[in-house]
Amino acid sequence: MIPRTISDKIRDMATKFPIISLTGTRQSGKTTLLRELFPDFRYVSMEDPDVNRLAKQDMRGFLDVYDDHVIFDEAQRTPELFSYLQGIVDDRRQRPGQFILSGSQNFLLLNSISQSLAGRVAVLYLLPLSYAELAAAGDTPQTMDAWTWQGGYPRLYDKNIEPPDYFPSYIDTYVERDVRDELGVRKLSAFRRFLTQCASRAGEMLSVNSLATDSGIDYKTTQDWLSILESSFIAFRLYPYYKNYGKRLVKTPKLYFYDSGLAAYLLNIDSPGALLLSQRRGALFENAVVSEILKRYYAIGRTPMLYYWRDYSRTEIDLITEKGGEIEYAIEIKASATYDSHAFANIAKLADDLGVDRDHRIVVYGGDQSFNTKWGRLLSLHDLQQIID
Repeated sequence: MIPRTISDKIRDMATKFPIISLTGTRQSGKTTLLRELFPDFRYVSMEDPDVNRLAKQDMRGFLDVYDDHVIFDEAQRTPELFSYLQGIVDDRRQRPGQFILSGSQNFLLLNSISQSLAGRVAVLYLLPLSYAELAAAGDTPQTMDAWTWQGGYPRLYDKNIEPPDYFPSYIDTYVERDVRDELGVRKLSAFRRFLTQCASRAGEMLSVNSLATDSGIDYKTTQDWLSILESSFIAFRLYPYYKNYGKRLVKTPKLYFYDSGLAAYLLNIDSPGALLLSQRRGALFENAVVSEILKRYYAIGRTPMLYYWRDYSRTEIDLITEKGGEIEYAIEIKASATYDSHAFANIAKLADDLGVDRDHRIVVYGGDQSFNTKWGRLLSLHDLQQIID
């Protein structure tokens, strides 16, 4: 198993909170990680029909058996569990490290937590493998295009599965179990079409009206389904930075996928070579870099404060990171492996007004070397985590 950066944070929180919740993308390795980190905990899958039935028929009797040091997997399938756990941990004066809850349906899991266990749970998120994790394990794809195309789902690397062989079953599982069974969507063919239309907009400003029209659904359904993609860690919206500049900025969000490999598959890009020739190459590389930064924040247990910048003159900066209410980094993202000083043009134009000094002006590119220039810092993916650490 490839070591996960979040492991240290999970162990630390288990010494401070009575309950740990680990949610995130389906098949991101939550169960495998938790069972390795806590080998002395009993593992109970709430998807098991017999276990689920027993818990619902006699929750007190169930928890007499599983009363401490237990991993409850897919815990959202038994909402009644959460109220009972509240009573148990409170009776024990909230002693740390009692239970672990995991699940791939973030909305349902967190909804149950907020109703019964607020203040008693450390909530953490596990996403697909990051480039940094793959690099530490010596398992990175050979090229940046290969990395963007393949993405970071652990099974691709653990079992050496090609993305075209992996993603069809992944999408089937996601649509059938999360979208239909747990969230109640019935128009599955329309949802699949919607998912592909979202992939075609990865890295771009999102017009909900246009997405609705091209997906053949109405505006409200489009908004509801976007919320489903976000709650199940398939896609997320990146909003513009407009603090103190509200009237000058376009407020439309951009759409990104948590995994660029999934987006590439939905766009029928079937190899790194096809990606190299694709008009979507730049957008998908940008998507991969933005999600890489997002993964790093979640891995250290921090809330990412990420935005983009675009004003009415269409001057754009791909990514803004904020810290302490102020802009920390202005970041441009370029898929090319060759450095071009023009990559800093937009940052140089806006950075003084934004209050970003040269050391915090970043261009992330597809090359291997990182170095300082008179305009700012050029970073390869190998060194990207410097701006978070």
